[in-house]
Amino acid sequence: MQMSIVVLIISIVLFFVLFFGIGFILNMLLRMSWVMALVYPVVAILIVDKVPFVEYFTNSKVAFQELGHKFSSLATADILILVSGLAGAIAAGFTIKLLRKNGYQMF
Repeated sequence: MQMSIVVLIISIVLFFVLFFGIGFILNMLLRMSWVMALVYPVVAILIVDKVPFVEYFTNSKVAFQELGHKFSSLATADILILVSGLAGAIAAGFTIKLLRKNGYQMF
């Protein structure tokens, strides 16, 4: 299925803003600047893969093989969308670091 350029741009912005916001809030609450950047790969796996999470522990070989197949068969648009989410999570970490460096105590 083809994705239009408008849908791609909206999806990229949406994922960036979504994970920036989630990362910013988690960083504020947990006082750990890079928490969302570390959690994001797990979120991306849950978005891409349709294997139940328990299967990674009970049937690891098959689950990881299917995960590798799913990631290798992603379209360019899907990769761009997922990378924009990671960029949002990393941007949230940099923003929190900058705010703390400039003296904002609540962050």
